[in-house]
Amino acid sequence: MASPEERLAALNIELPAAAAPVANYVPVVQTGNLLVVSGQLPLVDGQLLITGKLGAEVSHQAGQACARACFINILAQVKAALGGDLTRVRRVVRLGGFMACTADFTDHAAVMNGASDLAGEVFEGEVGRHARSTVGVPSLPLNAPVEVEAMFEIA
Repeated sequence: MASPEERLAALNIELPAAAAPVANYVPVVQTGNLLVVSGQLPLVDGQLLITGKLGAEVSHQAGQACARACFINILAQVKAALGGDLTRVRRVVRLGGFMACTADFTDHAAVMNGASDLAGEVFEGEVGRHARSTVGVPSLPLNAPVEVEAMFEIA
């Protein structure tokens, strides 16, 4: 069975450094065996992958790519919080997705699959299967189209 790091390498994904918080919060909180990761934006090399609203200037496919980028940034936070050891993840418990979108946009679930699919690729089997919610909102920080938060069970 391949480790999460080996699966990331097979997917040609190199985790970035964990982003510092931009306001009065911490990026990760551990309580007992739960690790809660604050919402992550689709930042790539310090810049938003794309800006705007789903259902307007941002396509469904671009939204999926943003959700995937958010999950990569979540993994960077988890890795930093766990001293570099992603094998301590026992379960992706929950993902929460926020979509900046037009009032008539209804494809939230498909966009969020960008994060969920990657969770399943990095953490095999039941470890990667998770509960999830997706919510449409009028705006997100920095005009990002997607933000994703997460909860993990850890050893």
